Amino acid sequence: MYVDQNLLHLSKIIKMHERCSHCGLKYQIEPSFFYGAMYVGYGLNVAVGIGTFLISYFFSSSLIVAFIAIIAAILLLFPIVMRLSRSIYINMFVDYDKGFKA
Repeated sequence: MYVDQNLLHLSKIIKMHERCSHCGLKYQIEPSFFYGAMYVGYGLNVAVGIGTFLISYFFSSSLIVAFIAIIAAILLLFPIVMRLSRSIYINMFVDYDKGFKA
């Protein structure tokens, strides 16, 4: 799905092949299709933030430490959340058919 599988190449993090190599599905269904993935990414980042807050506040009982932990977690997990949100978003609109061949 992605041109570069390495999550550390931030300049290429959202570059995708034009079509699926297995079934020929065009990933960019319409112009700006993946703008909706920002909403999914927002939800995932909120979940990361809440989880990080609960864990860090439980261990440190300090809001400053919890705030710093949330910022660090969101920055470190950015590449994973970005790609995961795009994958979730496209799967909301395209059904998976294991046996389909182009």
